[in-house]
Amino acid sequence: MDPSTIVDLSHKLDANVQIYPGDPQFTCRPFATIAKDGYSVHSIALGSHTGTHIDAPSHFFANGATIDQISLSSLFAPLAVVDLTRRNLQDRQMVTWADIEPSAALMRPGVILVLHTGWSTHWGSPKYFEHPFLTRDAAEKIVERGVRIVGVDTLSPDETEYQGIGGSHGFGAHEVILGAGGVIAENLTNLERLHEHTHIALVPLNFEGCDGSPARAFAWKAER
Repeated sequence: MDPSTIVDLSHKLDANVQIYPGDPQFTCRPFATIAKDGYSVHSIALGSHTGTHIDAPSHFFANGATIDQISLSSLFAPLAVVDLTRRNLQDRQMVTWADIEPSAALMRPGVILVLHTGWSTHWGSPKYFEHPFLTRDAAEKIVERGVRIVGVDTLSPDETEYQGIGGSHGFGAHEVILGAGGVIAENLTNLERLHEHTHIALVPLNFEGCDGSPARAFAWKAER
């Protein structure tokens, strides 16, 4: 690893972090202060799918692996990026296999596949909820090629219902990827800064029995 090439792919957790509709809100409040107590401690409350995070299979499957059962070594892997930004994706547009098939040669067991839609530029605005989403068929084709970890720069790889709009397409991508024992990374950012980066890491907290975790995601170039 060449540390000078690291790109942080994680959103900052702050008061403006966008949460999946209905999920617990994020808070980080002073519990002890240097002025009062001589040291600083904060109290943190959040859902398991807050900010940049990863979904474990147990997010959708009762007997699926939990976040602490995911091999940490599997979350440090070669990076494969599917650049969809030139397709000028629109609000709630379906991303089909035809859209990503030109990058099929990148898909193989052991890689972490990242779909770069460019939608992270809308982070912090209502438009972020109107993101493009992956069709079930496209997810099936990805899994058929041996990929088990898929990352997106959107709130979800599936359509998000927001203020009564959308959601009729269900959770096909989640069901297919997590159902295959895979992992999904959501709310990635800074993908436009990836230039010949070769590897990616998705580092969750070691929550026992939990269905997901906020993650510090980053990419780097292998040393030559």
